[in-house]
Amino acid sequence: MKKIFIPMLFFSTLTSSIAQDCYSSLRGKVMDYHNKTVLGQASILIIGEKIQAYSDSNGNYVINGICDGYYELEVTHPSCATIIIPININGSTDLEIKLEHHLEELEEVKVIGDAIFDKTNSAQEVALKSEVLEKFSTASLGDALKQLGGVSTLNTGSNIVKPAIHGLNGSRVLILNDGVRMQDMEWGDEHAPNIDINSAGTISVVKGASALQYGGDAIGGTIILEQSKFPVKDTLFGKTLLNAVSNGRGGNLASEITRVYKNGFFLKGQGSYKQLGDQEAPDYILSNTGIQEIGASVQLGKRLLEWGITGRYAYYDAEIAILRASHIGNIDDLIRSINSGQPEIILPFTYDIGNPRQKVRHHLGKLQFYRRFEGLGKLNVQYDFQNNRRFEFDVRRGERSDQASIDLELKTHTLSSDFKWDSNESLKLQFGLMGRHQDNFANPATGVRRLIPDYEKYDFGSFLIGEYRLNNKWTLDAGIRYDYTRVDALKFYQTTRWEERGYDVEFPDLVIDDRGTQLLTNPVFDYNNISATVGFNYNSNEDDNLKFNYALSQRAPNPSELFSDGLHHSAARIELGDIRIGSETSNKLMLSYTRDFKKWGFTLEPYANFIRDFILLEPTGVEFTLRGAFPVWAYRQTDVRILGVDISAYSDWTTNWRTEHIFSLVKGKDVDRDLALINIPSANFSNTLLFTKQEWKGLELSLQSQYVFRQNEVPPNISVFSPEQQEEVLLEINSPPDAYHVLNFNSKLVFNLGQNSLTTSLAVNNLWNTNYREYLNRQRFFADDLGRNVILQLKLNY
Repeated sequence: MKKIFIPMLFFSTLTSSIAQDCYSSLRGKVMDYHNKTVLGQASILIIGEKIQAYSDSNGNYVINGICDGYYELEVTHPSCATIIIPININGSTDLEIKLEHHLEELEEVKVIGDAIFDKTNSAQEVALKSEVLEKFSTASLGDALKQLGGVSTLNTGSNIVKPAIHGLNGSRVLILNDGVRMQDMEWGDEHAPNIDINSAGTISVVKGASALQYGGDAIGGTIILEQSKFPVKDTLFGKTLLNAVSNGRGGNLASEITRVYKNGFFLKGQGSYKQLGDQEAPDYILSNTGIQEIGASVQLGKRLLEWGITGRYAYYDAEIAILRASHIGNIDDLIRSINSGQPEIILPFTYDIGNPRQKVRHHLGKLQFYRRFEGLGKLNVQYDFQNNRRFEFDVRRGERSDQASIDLELKTHTLSSDFKWDSNESLKLQFGLMGRHQDNFANPATGVRRLIPDYEKYDFGSFLIGEYRLNNKWTLDAGIRYDYTRVDALKFYQTTRWEERGYDVEFPDLVIDDRGTQLLTNPVFDYNNISATVGFNYNSNEDDNLKFNYALSQRAPNPSELFSDGLHHSAARIELGDIRIGSETSNKLMLSYTRDFKKWGFTLEPYANFIRDFILLEPTGVEFTLRGAFPVWAYRQTDVRILGVDISAYSDWTTNWRTEHIFSLVKGKDVDRDLALINIPSANFSNTLLFTKQEWKGLELSLQSQYVFRQNEVPPNISVFSPEQQEEVLLEINSPPDAYHVLNFNSKLVFNLGQNSLTTSLAVNNLWNTNYREYLNRQRFFADDLGRNVILQLKLNY
């Protein structure tokens, strides 16, 4: 028996050994999905087996000695998304592998240091770190952007903050919120963007109108808010921020959570709530300056390499009190306020929001689809809808005390599509179309003559932009855009106003109903605008970068500039538009030079903007109404010149110590009248000293010095008749406040909690409780700016 068993065991072992000899192979090529260029040094790993190969310089790979069967391949390459490929191997098997070499759809964008977003190649661009956005969780979009060179703000107190780029704001600054152009009545000086900063993942700023894919009328620039991107894998993560604020005795809570599946499906929810009571200047309470703000959004969809679809809904609701002392009853109130050193109304602290106040509510819905075509490019199609409702409450008595003086509802539908051809390594082209319909309803039941009429607005746009890479050093870009705009309005004019402005002679055909003291008119205006850009980007080496850009842009007048006619209650002034106003044309030249050394570096960005038919709003006199005498601000057109420079620098003195410096200067001039432009920001200089020690729980300490110079170039003041004094007096409505200097302190520690982390930070703004007034704060006539503000923040990542 033993003699038989041993030969049988030997035979079975030999048979098994022969059966396990594997002679199959896998071979093929690794290429980029877009332009089919070969990718060398890609890793091809057979999961569960100790078998790995790499593609050669021609993209070819081969793996021999594989047994037949089912396997999963893990393919990786630098700057590409890792993919898993299931495969059945039977004999000699061929497999062509295509990788996504463009990570903007599949991976999170990392903003490191002061790196910029590449929205254009040749324009001046700058970005905010994600940590900075979290620092301003209790503040506004404008407050956060003000940290960047060349960006300032036009304020109405501390809660209404409008971003300005190179001295321009409002309709000249385009705000893109997750691919949707914001339509929130941005024409008003006291209308802040209806955006919850906690909903943004990253923010970039393009200075000037070079980003034609977003719009041709961004004469000042474009602000682009994007959602954080994430890898396509099974994961669940989120964060919660809790802030306590001393000035206003309140705070905010913001939280978000994201669920991602490896099949590409994702779901994200986000929400925030903020409440502040009356805020304080160094010496007194700023009565009626509280705010209550709610923001929420939900986003879901599926994102794959070849295609993806995303839906998003965002809601924003804010009730904003306006300084009680800033609500004047007549021109003598304004004279007394300007001459007085403090507000005429100072009341005890309260969380109540009284009149004057604003209440705004904004709904945003978006549906986006993209499809990639192998070896060709990417198609995007998007529909978005916005509903913006604005109430402005005046100090009124009697039955109408709680009724809004202004009640506007703006509905906007937009359909857009673009195709990006990126299959050529050297040349990329993008073409797009856009159509938009907008309907504004001005509620007549306010008991006040409507400032803005009912109107419908139609927009159509198309663009073509291209990028050509000459070599590793030179990149050229250029583009052209056409925009058509039609405004169809129904507006009542007082007959006296119609005749006073000469409309009865120039526009008699616009009258559709004569009611004696009032005329019903139907103005219909068409505007055809062309925008273009050309520039270059030169990199001599990794440490030097030179950009130049020329941008031609045209902007059609907004309805406020055309039709404003009456008392703007929250602004406490009479505003007069002009239906003769046409498009304004900007010619802007920008240069940017960046130099990085081993331990320090700088960026120099001069620019010149020559604007023909610039639409200007300025004080012109006083008008007497039933409620008293109010200053009149009127729109007119003129040619202007804006020159400026932004300079930033940094120095890493040691491993732990660093300094950062930003200087911005803008000069604006009305060329026709040889006068300074109104509302041009003062020169300002910011210096920051930072200490970091990662070994000490990620310790970060910083001290920021902000010096703002006096704005010495302003339009002349105007003389007005004072009913109380019964004589002409000089109204110093354009006189600038003195220069000022404030210090801000920040600190941060990070504690690891297993797989989670807790970040604590303490910030003190206006450390020395300095009294100052900012030239671009419209409430400078009535009160000082904010005093010391201590902010404690806790952030939990999970």
